[in-house]
Amino acid sequence: MEEVAAVEARRPFRLRCSVQNYDWGMIGEESTVGRLFARNSEQMIEAGKPYAELWMGTHESGPSFVDLGLAEGERLALKSLVEENPSLLGENVVKRWGKDLPFLFKVLSVAKALSIQAHPDKELAKLLHKTQPKLYKDANHKPEMAIALSEFKALCGFVSVKELKDVLTHVPEILELVGKENASKVMNIQELDGNEVVKDSLQSIFTTLMTASKEVISEALKKLSCRLGIEQKFLGWNGYKHEKDKNE
Repeated sequence: MEEVAAVEARRPFRLRCSVQNYDWGMIGEESTVGRLFARNSEQMIEAGKPYAELWMGTHESGPSFVDLGLAEGERLALKSLVEENPSLLGENVVKRWGKDLPFLFKVLSVAKALSIQAHPDKELAKLLHKTQPKLYKDANHKPEMAIALSEFKALCGFVSVKELKDVLTHVPEILELVGKENASKVMNIQELDGNEVVKDSLQSIFTTLMTASKEVISEALKKLSCRLGIEQKFLGWNGYKHEKDKNE
């Protein structure tokens, strides 16, 4: 196998890629990922099955294989190819990232909102992979870049401090949820405050919000829904009254 890889290393290869069937993926034929995977793998698309992500890379949770015309059981992993032929990556890449592909290329077909993700920095990623390899499959920190192939909406990072202050001022349910002490930290942020002050305030309020129990969240949502319902009825009645006054 190593001899085959070395001899073939200088020509373009066809990759056999992996697919991830996460629940949020587009279903069956509607999924671009599903159609791409079907063409790549020569498998039929399963109706009713979500096809969320097509992976092209060396990640162990969805590795790509090099098509050398071998029997199915003798596929050559892309990871093995680049490890045995690091010159394929180029000298600069090997010096900086080692004998492995330094990125994971994905195509996504999204039907539902994805879960919130928080990626560690490089040093923490190394530590987590070393201490908990079953949970953290690699030592990379996963900076991401997205290119929209169709109309797409994504949220990244936090709202501005000004927007967050507006929420804490006008949404009492959120204020109650995060607590007055955490809210005060945010409300007291000044334009000249450094990043550490802002980071500490955001961390406190975010941690409190994300670690709140389901019961506490449900109660806050009930209060919010009730208040918005009352306000909507009032605005509707007020609009009707205004229109009636105009006609009289």
